[in-house]
Amino acid sequence: MKKLLFILSVLLLGACTKNIERFNEETKKPANVPAGALFSNGVKNFADAYGSGSVNTNVFRFTVKHWAMAVYQDEAQFDFSTRNIPQTWWLDMYREVLVDLNESQKLVTADGTLVPAVKANQLAMIDIMQVFTFSVLVNTFGDIPYTEALNPSILFPKYDDAKTIYADLLKRLSADIGKLTSASGGFASTEDPLYKGSTAKWIKFANSLRMKLGMTIADVDDAAAKAAVEASDANAMSSSADDAAFVYLNASPNTNPLHIDIVLGGRGDYVAAKDLLDTLTFLGDPRKTQYFGTNNAGQYVGGVVGKTNTFSDMSKPNAKVSNPDAPVYFMDYVETEFFRAEARERGYTVAVGSAAEHYNNAIKASIIMWGGSAAEADAYLLKPQVAYTTAAGNYKQKIGFQKWIALYNRPFDAWTEVRRLDYPQLFLPANLPVNAKSGYPNRLAYPNNEQQLNGTNYTSAASKIGGDKVETKLFWDKF
Repeated sequence: MKKLLFILSVLLLGACTKNIERFNEETKKPANVPAGALFSNGVKNFADAYGSGSVNTNVFRFTVKHWAMAVYQDEAQFDFSTRNIPQTWWLDMYREVLVDLNESQKLVTADGTLVPAVKANQLAMIDIMQVFTFSVLVNTFGDIPYTEALNPSILFPKYDDAKTIYADLLKRLSADIGKLTSASGGFASTEDPLYKGSTAKWIKFANSLRMKLGMTIADVDDAAAKAAVEASDANAMSSSADDAAFVYLNASPNTNPLHIDIVLGGRGDYVAAKDLLDTLTFLGDPRKTQYFGTNNAGQYVGGVVGKTNTFSDMSKPNAKVSNPDAPVYFMDYVETEFFRAEARERGYTVAVGSAAEHYNNAIKASIIMWGGSAAEADAYLLKPQVAYTTAAGNYKQKIGFQKWIALYNRPFDAWTEVRRLDYPQLFLPANLPVNAKSGYPNRLAYPNNEQQLNGTNYTSAASKIGGDKVETKLFWDKF
C-alpha cells in the first residue's frame, strides 16, 4: 500500500509540472568552464606531452640518444608506426592543447567585465602558448593545418606552407609582446601554471621564444632571424629565475609524467644511452651524477640505443627526473644564452659579451641548475675539450655539442637543435640503431588518420614537402 501511494505521488507531481527538463540538469557539473581553467589545462596538457617518456607519445629521448631501452626497441629503432606515435603527438597538440587554448581565447574575448589591460594580457598569454604549440607541430611534421585547423565548420583543413606559418608565428609573437604590460595583471596565480600571474615573466618568455623561432630559420632566412633575435634580446631571459617551467604538485593526478611512466607505472626499461653517458664520463662533466645513477654494481654504464640491454647492467636515469614534482621546462635561460652565443657568431647584435662568454654562461647555468656548484662549472669550462677557444670544430659544432648535453630531459628541443645545427652527428650510418627502420628521422610522418580522413589535403602536403618520409628534411634544415 505504501508503495502504491508513493507511485501515485510521483505521477501527480509529474502531472502538475509543466517543465520536467529541470530533472535532467547536472547540478554538480558547470555549464561553462572558466577561461582561466581552460588556459591552465591547455598549458598542463602541453607539459604532459612535452615531458612524457611514454613510448606511445614522446620518444625523442631515444632519437637524440640520451636514453636507451632495455627490452622494447621499436621506437629506438625508429619504428614510429607500430604504436602510431605521430597520431598521438598530433592529437595531443591539436586536441588537448590548442582546442583548450582556443576556447579560452573565445571566452576572454567575449568577457565584457574584464579590465581592458588585463584582457589584453590574457589574450597575449594564450596566443604565446598557441604560437609555441604550432611551432612544435611544424618542427615535427613540416607543413600542417594552420589557418583552417581550429575551425569546427571545416572538417578537412588544408595544410599551410611551413615557412609561411613560421613567418606568421613570428608576427604574432611580436604583436603579443607589444600588447603585454607588466603594469597590469593577466591570469590569476592559480590559473597561470608557468609564472603564477607575473606578466613581467611572460614578457621575458615571449622574447626568448621569438629568439628561438628566429634562430631556427637562420640558415634559410638570415634577415628575418636577425630581426627577430635583435628585437628580442634586451627583454629575453636574463637569469634562471626567468625559466618557463611547469612545476607539478607532489600529489596525484598532478604529477610529473615521468613519475607516472617510471614510478607509478613500474617501467623498468629506460636506461642511460652510451652516447651521452660516455661523453659525460670522458669530459668529467659534473652533470653525469645528476643525469644518471649507477647500474646494480655501482658503475656508470650506458646502453646501446636500438639494441637489447640488460637492465641490471645499465645506469638508470637519476631519480630526480621522475620525482612527482619535477618541473617540465618549456624554455630556459640556458637555451637563451646558447642562442646569444650563436647570434654573436652570426654577426647579430645582442647583449654585451662575446660568443664564448654567452656559451660559458649557458653551460655554467646548466650545471648549477642540475645541482652542481659554480666551482665545478668553472673547472669544467677550463677543460680544453670544453673551452670555447679550444673545443673542436666551428661554432655550430661547439655550441651544438654542448647544447645537446645541456638539453638533457628536454628531448624535443634537443632533437630540433641536433637537426638544425647538425651536431653532434647522431645521424651517421655507423651510429644508427641496430635494425633501424629508416635513416635518421628529420621529421615524423603524418598520422594515419590524416591519410585516411583528410586524404586529398594529406596527399598534396606530402607531395609538396618531398614525400611523407621521416628522412625528409624540414624547410629550415638546409645542411
